[in-house]
Amino acid sequence: MIVPRFYPIVDSVDAADAVLQAGATIVQWRHKGPLTRQAFETASAISELCRSVPLVINDRADVAVLLGAMLHLGQDDLPAVLARQMVYMIGLSTHNAEQMEAANEEPVVYHALGPIFATTSKANPEPVVGLEGLRAIAPLSNRPVVAIGGITLETAASVIEAGADSIAVIGALQQGDVEKTARTWIQHLR
Repeated sequence: MIVPRFYPIVDSVDAADAVLQAGATIVQWRHKGPLTRQAFETASAISELCRSVPLVINDRADVAVLLGAMLHLGQDDLPAVLARQMVYMIGLSTHNAEQMEAANEEPVVYHALGPIFATTSKANPEPVVGLEGLRAIAPLSNRPVVAIGGITLETAASVIEAGADSIAVIGALQQGDVEKTARTWIQHLR
């Protein structure tokens, strides 16, 4: 799988629509609360918008199956080998060299690595990897590497130069004009 350079992670239908209008070619839905009926309806609505691009569901294999979507797993989620029995396309988060090397043995299509920089999108983030860590860890991966965590437009080029194939964007999409922001990221990452 070729992972697009711009990998937007959204939590609402409006944000999904905005990044798609901007030209995003993949969308990840991230929902950190309980899976209520309303949350599933949000995921379903985003799925409808993503008919021509891959939708990635964060953490929830059951929702990915129901929506015919890809799945992104964290280190503490359902093991990828079990999720693969239900979902064909899976991405996996890693945070250090040991996890990256282990991820090479998992049935996944890409590896996320981070946080590259300090981030506010998680309550208890893993230790910062940094650019030097990215340079050392990315080559250990035998899959595309999606860098995540605190990356800004100003630091994006250095993240790509350090070995990332793609950049996950969360925080920048949670404020202001999401479509305009997404367009700027897409242009910047070409």
